[in-house]
Amino acid sequence: MSAEDAVVRQAPRHPADGGADGTILQASGVSKTFGGLVAVSDVEFAIQRRSIVSIIGPNGAGKTTFFNVLTGLYKPTSGRIEFDGRDVTGARPDKITALGIARTFQNIRLFATMSALENVLVGQHARMRAGLLGSILRPPWVVTEERSVRERGRDLLAYVGLEPRAFDELAVNLSYGDQRRVEIARALASDPQLLLLDEPTAGMNPQESASLTEFMETLRDDRGLTILLIEHDM
Repeated sequence: MSAEDAVVRQAPRHPADGGADGTILQASGVSKTFGGLVAVSDVEFAIQRRSIVSIIGPNGAGKTTFFNVLTGLYKPTSGRIEFDGRDVTGARPDKITALGIARTFQNIRLFATMSALENVLVGQHARMRAGLLGSILRPPWVVTEERSVRERGRDLLAYVGLEPRAFDELAVNLSYGDQRRVEIARALASDPQLLLLDEPTAGMNPQESASLTEFMETLRDDRGLTILLIEHDM
């Protein structure tokens, strides 16, 4: 991804942002190569808190590769990435999630044979205290934590607009639009500050796309999230 391959567009921040000004993500000279192929070339930009920013470019421009670099799936060949004032260049995905970055994928990646609720519970793992020993011995505080986590998972599914009857439905049996909603709920379950959405309206009809667009503004306004998205639908 280079200046001629893709552009970055930023929606105005909410008027109520006030003291929320400041950079939450800074990319400086970020490049990623695979052998002789340059997928991401010297990317530099800064994202302000509580903004909605889109990366727009043709297929093959390196947009998803750049997302993978930001979230630790790939290590950059060169450059530096700072999140909330911390250097996260090349950090592991679990560490980046714990710091407050969550994402969805271009091709939906839910656990097909798990329920919608169980998929969201996976997203909360980064914020749970119970480790391997606690899960085996199951002291009272672990049982209480699991009960709280399941309740929050239901709340998140309702928040993204999924009907309660679908909470226990296997992910593979849900409609495409509902699977997108579950994936967003799973990302929100990790309590992110920055939410990365990779073509969130792909495969949606115009009504579903318009609804999701409004929902992104709601996420920003209600939860103070910063949103970075890849999108082809202008």
